[in-house]
Amino acid sequence: MTTSQNARKDDSLPLDVEIGALQGGSADLSQYTGRVVLVVNVASKCGLTPQYSGLERLHERYAEQGLTVLGVPCNQFMGQEPGGADEIADFCSATYGVTFPMTEKVEVNGAGRHPLYDRLTGFADAEGHSGDVRWNFEKFLIGRDGKVAARFAPRTEPEAAEVVAAVEARLAD
Repeated sequence: MTTSQNARKDDSLPLDVEIGALQGGSADLSQYTGRVVLVVNVASKCGLTPQYSGLERLHERYAEQGLTVLGVPCNQFMGQEPGGADEIADFCSATYGVTFPMTEKVEVNGAGRHPLYDRLTGFADAEGHSGDVRWNFEKFLIGRDGKVAARFAPRTEPEAAEVVAAVEARLAD
């Protein structure tokens, strides 16, 4: 779905928020202005964790064209991301060869929802779901203009035809 189909009262852009980097300091989302960004809430102990491989391949395949995959660890779904920053970083690197950037662990739903997800969750996926993130590995595609361009359900593989088509369309913008 496009942002024009999902108008929001809050016109602020997702990349205008502050969030920490996984291993300290700022993740400085403004550095991705003008790039296409796939934001994914991730977890290390989930049945969908093997999606890290597809996310890394997507990141490697399109990085030079302007795509950044951004992993956002979250422990809200059955405690499937219990580790600290070092443990998460080591797991992602050693198990899946992850090179894409990762933010600090945050909440994506509820009263403690991070402002990044306040700006993402108002947008609907192709089935019309908006609001709370349903599970680990829900994906939000942000276009070069900084607006949410698409939302994909957790079980949608990173290299699924619809994700690749949406990424390629945003890269062509």
